[in-house]
Amino acid sequence: MKITIELLDAQGQVKSGAISSDQDPIDYRQSGENLVAFGTKAMTWEAGDQIKVTTEKPQQYLWVQLDETLAPSLVYLAGTQWTYQMPFAEKLIPSQLDTSFHSTRHYLAVRLAQPFEVNRYQNLALNTHDQYHETGLYPHAKANVETRGESVFFAKNAIDGKLANLAHGSYPFQSWGINQQADAALTVEFGRTVAVDRVDLLFRGDYPHDSYWTQVTLAFSDGSTLKLDTAKDLNLQTFKFASRQVQWVQLKDLQKAGDDSPFPALTQIEVYGYNL
Repeated sequence: MKITIELLDAQGQVKSGAISSDQDPIDYRQSGENLVAFGTKAMTWEAGDQIKVTTEKPQQYLWVQLDETLAPSLVYLAGTQWTYQMPFAEKLIPSQLDTSFHSTRHYLAVRLAQPFEVNRYQNLALNTHDQYHETGLYPHAKANVETRGESVFFAKNAIDGKLANLAHGSYPFQSWGINQQADAALTVEFGRTVAVDRVDLLFRGDYPHDSYWTQVTLAFSDGSTLKLDTAKDLNLQTFKFASRQVQWVQLKDLQKAGDDSPFPALTQIEVYGYNL
């Protein structure tokens, strides 16, 4: 299957330049069969730039890595195009490594996932390349509240694979913050039907600044719900249940502990199961 990577400027035009000092300038567009990797020794990303990934067929499982500071991630592309916006807006900077996309040397790769990678038991919620807005790439996290609209409290932080939870605020301690909202809820969308039977929750544990939840509810797209008793724990809290086929999972009805802190927060949610 043909896969294409295009590096675009703020006007949507393909960027160009020499990928090495001993080569002539080219358009920054590259295609490959089941795998495309693009490298350059001298290019600077600018505000408004974007990376567009195009596949020959929709509904594909892909391994993606668009920057050295982002871990490779197995994702699901529902359509045939995915556009990644450069995260250079001032409000986005605190939630990421300060060198993200700032080198002049760059390596990007997208490849078709192998069947054994797709079919294995795994964390179906992990997406190191999730962005605040809907992009058609899954999994995707969204919420009805994010503290003060700050990127360090975005829902996507809860599926980015970062597990440091002994502080709060900027990278690497970004989390999902609920702004003390009683009906706060976070949803992980898979973009297709998957079978899930386990959820791991990692609370932010910057105690005594932080609080925690004593009970939460998992709601599933099949209409079922589960109430989970949770604790003040710095480790992942694991909850297993009968397998169910769903398109999304929601964390809601968050019952705060009766301590003095008003700031419970979620560092990570992991949802385990199988692709179907």
